Amino acid sequence: MNVRRHHISGLALAAAGLLGMGTLSACSTAGAAAGNTDKFDVVASFYPMEFLAERIGGAHVSVTTLTEPGQEPHDLEISARQTAQLQESDAVLYLAGLQPAVDDAVGQSSAGTKIDAAKLTHLEDLGVEDGHDHGGSAEEGSEDGAHLDPHVWLDPVRYAEIAEGVGKAFEKADPEHAADYRKNTAALVEELGGLDTAFARGLKDTKTKTFFTNHTAFGYLAERYGLTQEAISGLDPESEPSPARIKELQEEAEADGVTTVFYETLVSDKTAKTLASDAGLRTDVLDPLEGITDKSRGDDYLQVMRANLKALQTALGTK
Repeated sequence: MNVRRHHISGLALAAAGLLGMGTLSACSTAGAAAGNTDKFDVVASFYPMEFLAERIGGAHVSVTTLTEPGQEPHDLEISARQTAQLQESDAVLYLAGLQPAVDDAVGQSSAGTKIDAAKLTHLEDLGVEDGHDHGGSAEEGSEDGAHLDPHVWLDPVRYAEIAEGVGKAFEKADPEHAADYRKNTAALVEELGGLDTAFARGLKDTKTKTFFTNHTAFGYLAERYGLTQEAISGLDPESEPSPARIKELQEEAEADGVTTVFYETLVSDKTAKTLASDAGLRTDVLDPLEGITDKSRGDDYLQVMRANLKALQTALGTK
């Protein structure tokens, strides 16, 4: 995945400060103005952060999302208007290391509360340099300077840890509604626990443990449930795999009983179909949940994750 780092110039910041800020009429919106509402105004960097803010904040928050529905989040460019949204918000919820432009903008923002989801759980180096590098620097906690995989929301256990941290941050920033934030957080953590149980049971006994993707987003999920993820190509999931890589994956598919090549909703399926055609495999969607669109198999995180579970069970073969 190619990632371009975008820096916010002083001129852009100055221009952003002059933009008028409207009032939100809905609890969640993408691209609308943030701040100056009678609610706790939260700017979320992309969908998994938006979902947490909405579920934990409930009726007390007004959530604005920097990444539009259907937009590939890694290549997000921050506009002057979005910089102004960050300046005017009560809180910003983001995941450092995933969207370099957001990291830059948050660093220059004077938002009242900055919540970095990467610091609310433990990130690991899962070999993202071998197939998917976001171009960011190693986050705090990396001892060897390696890049850390930011896709923690695809592990329900780590996502629940993040939810708990977000809930505590909301309680501290908006103590008037602390009891409701605490209640909402507990309910969400319980649902995520149920999701974890479903994955653990559903993937315990399968004919194979290996799956192919064109985007190495599923390292934490694979680690959690004893699976092996194999990426098709290099940094760009839409690039053509080399003949050598095709041959390597064909041999692995035959050896490990792989039946399916997964692609995702926000990028082209061309790479997956190239491999599948050459190797005689099926294709299917495994959604990294970087955004919800009309192509998503569900309306929210929990529904799409359960659709992912079904797709994995079919591909891996339940005994």
